[in-house]
Amino acid sequence: MQGRMQDWPLTVDRIIDHAKSWHGDREIVSRSVEGPMMRTTYAQVHARAKRVSNVLRGLNIQPGDRVATLAWNTARHIEAWYGIMGMGAVCHTLNPRLFSEQLVYIINHAEDKVIFTDLTFLPILAGIRDQIPTVQHIIVFTDDAHMTAGLPGAHSYESLLSQVSEDAVWGGFDENSPAGLCYTSGTTGNPKGVLYSHRSNFLHTLVTMGADVLGIGATDTVLPVVPMFHANAWGVAFSAPAVGAKLVMPGAKLDGASIHELLESEQVTFSAAVPTVWQMLLTHLRDTNGTLNSLKRVVIGGSAVPEAIVRAFRDEYGVAVTHAWGMTETSPLGTQATPNHKIAAMDDEAQLRFQLKQGRPPLGIDLRLTNDEGQDLPRDGHTFGKLLVKGPFVVGEYFKGDGGHILDDQGFFDTGDVATLDEHGFMQITDRAKDVIKSGGEWISTIEIENIAAGHPKAELAAVIGMAHPKWDERPLLLVKLRPGQEATKEEFLQFLEGKIAKWWMPDDVVFVDDIPLGATGKIDKKLIRTRMADYVLPTAAAAAASTIALAAPPEPKIYAPEPEAPAEPEVHAHAEPAPQEDHAGWSPAARPTQEESYSGLTVLTPTLDDAPAVEAQAEAIAPFPAEPASETRASAIPAPEVHAPLTFGSPSDEEPFGAPLVPRRTKTRKGDGFAGFYLNLATLVALTPALMVGAGMLGTRYGLMDWKTGLGVIALEWAPKVTMIAVAAGLLGIIIALFAGFGRYWARALMVLILCGATFGGYLWARQAQITNPPINDVSTDWTMPLTFSQKMMRERGPEAIMVEADPMRPMDSFAYAGRRIADINAETCAEARPLVLAQAPGQAYAQAKAAVEQAGLALVTDDPATGRIEATGRSLAFGLKNDVVVRVLPAPQGSRIDVRAIGRVPVSDLGANCARVTELIGAMRS
Repeated sequence: MQGRMQDWPLTVDRIIDHAKSWHGDREIVSRSVEGPMMRTTYAQVHARAKRVSNVLRGLNIQPGDRVATLAWNTARHIEAWYGIMGMGAVCHTLNPRLFSEQLVYIINHAEDKVIFTDLTFLPILAGIRDQIPTVQHIIVFTDDAHMTAGLPGAHSYESLLSQVSEDAVWGGFDENSPAGLCYTSGTTGNPKGVLYSHRSNFLHTLVTMGADVLGIGATDTVLPVVPMFHANAWGVAFSAPAVGAKLVMPGAKLDGASIHELLESEQVTFSAAVPTVWQMLLTHLRDTNGTLNSLKRVVIGGSAVPEAIVRAFRDEYGVAVTHAWGMTETSPLGTQATPNHKIAAMDDEAQLRFQLKQGRPPLGIDLRLTNDEGQDLPRDGHTFGKLLVKGPFVVGEYFKGDGGHILDDQGFFDTGDVATLDEHGFMQITDRAKDVIKSGGEWISTIEIENIAAGHPKAELAAVIGMAHPKWDERPLLLVKLRPGQEATKEEFLQFLEGKIAKWWMPDDVVFVDDIPLGATGKIDKKLIRTRMADYVLPTAAAAAASTIALAAPPEPKIYAPEPEAPAEPEVHAHAEPAPQEDHAGWSPAARPTQEESYSGLTVLTPTLDDAPAVEAQAEAIAPFPAEPASETRASAIPAPEVHAPLTFGSPSDEEPFGAPLVPRRTKTRKGDGFAGFYLNLATLVALTPALMVGAGMLGTRYGLMDWKTGLGVIALEWAPKVTMIAVAAGLLGIIIALFAGFGRYWARALMVLILCGATFGGYLWARQAQITNPPINDVSTDWTMPLTFSQKMMRERGPEAIMVEADPMRPMDSFAYAGRRIADINAETCAEARPLVLAQAPGQAYAQAKAAVEQAGLALVTDDPATGRIEATGRSLAFGLKNDVVVRVLPAPQGSRIDVRAIGRVPVSDLGANCARVTELIGAMRS
């Protein structure tokens, strides 16, 4: 027997149908990629989404086919979402922050047939177009007027929609049919696809609408800063239409100033984003004395929320913060830190402790905490275990069966997180399983240390990773990115952490860095950090290693010959390892000489190799570990081994009586250099390799033997830095070998290796500093109010592979500085000399002067048009021969003539300030 209720398939097209029928006049506001704000309604979005379905049917898209989107949060993106899913196709969201190789893999694995994209991402698709054979059509979210030649064969979205009717049939398929496809970030192995069903998305929407989850209603104005390509924008693109909330879509501008502008101008009441976005907003508010007049609630997820952000929103701006946790595999919301009745009765400070946790599961999610043997662990708030999850919108199998069977015998999915559960059912992520630090048999949570350290008033961002330690396996290293203009010391941060974490959790060192990289989903990229810090050695690890060497090494042999008749008894030395001390502050700057090393832009202080005696001398005074954790299983101090010195006898000769010093000599019969000589020769070759690689990349690219991606991208920027690190390590090891093998014999080659390694490492540091100092752009103009563009002749000269020439370009979102900002603003900050030139001359004279300056600069003329005052030319970079194009415009002005210049590269890489210098030099030459 079954229930007697209607069969109403839970398909997502019914969500937008409902919005159109009952909230049709509710507004959707978008910041368009072209620039202006665009306003529409749910009724209009519904009608245009049906046109999208008809466009896809006209392109022979069938139910179940994958249709991708590579786009910002805009109303057009929402139209495409519902148009794709409404007709039964699968909406596959692509993350533009992934590397091109990952995008190629994902598109090919999904077998996408159509890609909807924004103008911003045309260069990305142009670069991989020949590697994605399943893609038959690319549709650009713009109109014909804004279409560029950046990607031949692409269609204008508005043009296609204008050619079809809005009369389209939706639904009619099983609610378990696939609706969406989203790939994991692929931190281990290839990304895996999570294939959402209509039913799972619908159920997830019903859950998120609850007061204990997102809790948004028809009176709310919602700003989803979290991208639609990041796990379905946490479901907001479904739940906002479902309740009829006003939507404000931020487009490509995600910096603090732009977000604040939307919050205030559109009177936003609810928003959702990762912590880094809120950090940028709070920084902007403090710098400008800004206010938040309408915002009531924010949801923060993606990574653990620092206490400082919660306090700032609560205490300074009166905004309630709710912490959430989820993942691609959970659709994504899994828990929300909404207080229960007991927590709500506590005071603000007591509640804060629970706000910083990831929260409790809503209806539809079940959590389980187990140890390595699969046994359930207690909900006591401090026992760490593997977090498992189960529910109707949790993944059951990856797309195409990747990863095999992923559920346990009870149907639970292993999240890969390490967590605790407390008596209130609040879950707290203590780490990813691969990030947790295992020190002396105990676990240390990197996330908890990061959250506290990020609350330091001088800190902008903090990250903690585990570093190898000879005694404790791993110890924590704290990396801190300071706020602009701030300076700090290691001791400041260690003192800030005191009393807030267990003493044995205290980081062994603090490193101040220029940047903490973020991954494709806005989380701290610890995999990349560990790669960058691979050569870093903790001071405590160096001290412990020196102590271990002192224990294991025999005493130095005597340099005199003992009496043969009465050989000396071997000396016995016993050493005991120093006991750990309670107070650990590491080495003070005055107590140890240092050398400065750079790890991919991270500058730290480490002991030099020549400091070995100093290291040994201080080993007795340095505690390698702050305090023993309360654990019966922790290793005790290493017992002192007995070390016996071998007897050393000399051979008396006629020239040297017994007791005379023995001087090492070279034997005439010895041939070859032995291992030391061979190794030094090898180290010399390795030290030369990075320079040879860069030179080969330069020559190969300049003379067309290889494309720029190989010569510059792979050889010079990817392989050469890695070989540099190997070369430096090999060189330093060579010097150590030379010291032990006989420095008097090998000093010349050791010095050569030292010089070559120094030069190689110096070149590497210079290149890294150039990358840090210069903005990651290659487009500089003196005027962005009337943008300079290229003629069709120059566009043909640039070719279809060149990057777009936009009227108002923006920096894509990535882990670099200036992400999401207008190039015009970046130019103003980083190339202030690039200003229009006004000459007290007639336009004809000014034109002749400008042309002479262009020719004098060695640029090849492409366009010479005095009638319109346009000069176009192209040049090549000195090193790799990459082409850069220049346009000069001469216009009449009240004072005489005005000259503007724009220089832009053809490939999507930073020019390290070359175009800024070129524009500045041309303006200077025209002025003289």
